Amino acid sequence: MEKLTAARLKALDDDHIRNLSRMEQSNEDVLVHSSDIPGGYTVPPHRHRRTQFLCVFAGVVLVSTDRGRWMIPPGHTLLIPRGLEHSVEMYSDVSMRSVYIYSPEGRAASQEPTVLEVTDLARQLITEAVRKGVLSEERNRAELVMALLLDEIGRLPERRLGLPFPASGRLAGLCRDFVEQPSPAAKIDDWARRLNMSRRTFTRFFREEMGVSFVTWRQQACLFACLPRLAAGEPVTRVALEAGYESVPAFTTMFKRMLGSSPRAYLSNREAA
Repeated sequence: MEKLTAARLKALDDDHIRNLSRMEQSNEDVLVHSSDIPGGYTVPPHRHRRTQFLCVFAGVVLVSTDRGRWMIPPGHTLLIPRGLEHSVEMYSDVSMRSVYIYSPEGRAASQEPTVLEVTDLARQLITEAVRKGVLSEERNRAELVMALLLDEIGRLPERRLGLPFPASGRLAGLCRDFVEQPSPAAKIDDWARRLNMSRRTFTRFFREEMGVSFVTWRQQACLFACLPRLAAGEPVTRVALEAGYESVPAFTTMFKRMLGSSPRAYLSNREAA
């Protein structure tokens, strides 16, 4: 990753402001935007008047809102509802494509952030839409591409990669510490004791605050911590063992359950798509 100097950070901020202003002033129903951003940069909190489908072609990004955090690996997109303030952190050098849809119908009408898997067809259509965006003489073909892209977006499969995160309080501190040093062996009793709660009270409290069980959240958080390292090319064995798993098969089982394929096959497919 490149070293982000103050001048480089300012240039990235200025570029974001220009792009955001241009998009917000446009009257187009559908807009597409391509960006390649260095790791370590965070797009400041902002919002759009269109629903955004933030598609990651390479690298890993973390999108944060007051509703939770979503880590987006290669080959996935996050549906960001119109009007929802969010920031985007680059965990590695990132290549992104975004589709902005003004229509209040179909999937663009969703009010909940949702992670979707980008199909091969959707990826090709997005790439073509970006290219057609600068070829005004091919307007008719561009409109056909956009129409097919909108239809395909409505068919993208959901993937549960959201990580609920409390806004504040002692639980937020425990969650932040865990994300920094995740362990699949973390115990409910340990967390309950640190919050001076009984196991039963903590279990109920955690689900009320997070919307998922402690075990489910722990699995998701562990996966989040591993994805940037895997995307950066670190060996699966090293990542699995340093994440606290006793064996690579145990890690692979968790990975398959969450993402539908082994770590090697998953990342190979995402980067080759």
